[in-house]
Order: sequence, then structure tokens, then C-alpha cells
Amino acid sequence: MSTVTPARSLAMIRLRVYTAKTAKYVSLLIAGFCTLLPMAAILFAGFKGREEYARTSALTPPSNWLNLDNFVKAFVQGDMLAGFVNTAVVLAVALVGTIFIGSTAAYALDRFTFRGKTLVVVLFMIATLIPSVTSQVATFQLINGMGLYDTKAALILLFTGTDIIAIYLFIQFMQSIPPSLDEAAMLDGANRWTIYWRIILPLLKPAIATVVIIKGIGIYNEFYTPFLYLPSEGLVSTTLFNFKSATNTQWEVIAAGTLLVIIPSLLAFLFLQKWIYKGLVAGAVK
Repeated sequence: MSTVTPARSLAMIRLRVYTAKTAKYVSLLIAGFCTLLPMAAILFAGFKGREEYARTSALTPPSNWLNLDNFVKAFVQGDMLAGFVNTAVVLAVALVGTIFIGSTAAYALDRFTFRGKTLVVVLFMIATLIPSVTSQVATFQLINGMGLYDTKAALILLFTGTDIIAIYLFIQFMQSIPPSLDEAAMLDGANRWTIYWRIILPLLKPAIATVVIIKGIGIYNEFYTPFLYLPSEGLVSTTLFNFKSATNTQWEVIAAGTLLVIIPSLLAFLFLQKWIYKGLVAGAVK
């Protein structure tokens, strides 16, 4: 009968720890490579001329890193300035609406007891399971019937009214706020609106930051909804579509424009990543 000596047992433990660390770092390297490879191809294409892009591979570095013609063409001919302005307007109004609707709905579901409350929560859960593409015909007819087609109001309405995840996130944070604060404020004569505005909403700052970041990036990167409901005006996600046609697609210009579109969201993520991780982790454990 063989016995395992303490030295051998320690060696086996060290081997398992070393193997686990090696596997972790190898997987991270592979994931990083797969993520950066397409970005490198876009970066190289953005600095290449039309002929150079046609005769070189996607991962061949450009011969002239100072060639900014594609960036100028994408920004000027693609009217990206107007796209950034339109995106900022839609983004700001939609985020304010999402925060207001999500936080008030979460406040009502968490603090009030009423008939049909369970049904409302179940309907919210069902709504998250329905793919949005299956309701596009009905949604389009509704927007068109309201006279909002080809207006920014259509995008604002759609982006504001379709975020059930924001309501769930606010509910999770709301459950960490003790109801005793509401009771103390009511004893001082505050009504429900004052309690929400003066007490609840300031305590929801981590949830608001998380919703702003996640929802903002989602709206910024959305292509299908602006392309369908606002064809006459471009957002940053649709302006580059002008350089694509059935017979002539200027991929080098599209690549340069893609880099211009990526820069704001990349900077936002780098500066606000602390809030992203903090909000997601805090919301997961509440």
C-alpha cells in the first residue's frame, strides 16, 4: 500500500497551482489576441490608400502612417459631425427618460403593495425573453401611426421604452435602501414624490451610473434602429453606410470612420470602467 509523503503532496499542490495559473494566462492571451486582431486590421486599413488596400493583406502595416485622407473623407463626406450631434441629442434625452422611468417603476414595485403586482413583474420577465426583431412589424406600424417615423422622437421613444434591464437593476439597488428612511420622511410631512426625489434618487447614484454607461454604449453602437426609423438623418452608427454600395465599397474609408466612432466609446470606457465594474458587482449581490 503506497503512501503519499508530505513533500510529494506539496509538490502536487504546487503543480496544480502552476497549471491553473498557466491555463489562466494562456486563455487571457488567446482572448486578447482574438480581440485585438480585428482592431489591428481596421487600424492598418484606415491609413492605407485605395490601391495599397487592394494589393496588400489585411494585416500588412500601411506604408505611410501619416496618410489621413481616409479620416478626412469619412468625417467630411460622411457628415460625421452631424452624426455626432444627432447621436448626442438622442443619447441625452433617451438616458434621462430611461433613468426616470426605470427608477420610478422600481420605486413603485419595491415600495408599494397593490393588486396585480406579481403579474406586472411576470410581464417584465416575459418581455426580456421576447426577441425584439419579432415585434418590429408591430413597432414600425405603431411609430408610423403616431406620425413619428423619420424623426428623432421615434428613436428616443424606442430607446427609452424598451429597457427592462434598467428596471431590474434599479430594483436590485432599491432593495438595499431601508424602508425606514421613507417612514421617517413621511413622519416629517414628506409625500411620496419628495421621498423619491430627495432620498431615493440620490442613493441610486451607483445604479444610475451603471445604467448610463451600459445604455449609453448600447445606443451609441446601435445601427438597426436608427437605420430603419431615421433614414433622412445620420447617427454615428449609420453615417459610414454611405460609403457602401452594391458596386463600390470604400472599405479603407469605412475603416477610418470606424476608428473615429470607436475613439469616444473607448475613452468613455477607460475613464468610467471603475463605475462599470462597481455597479455590476454591487447590483449582482444586492
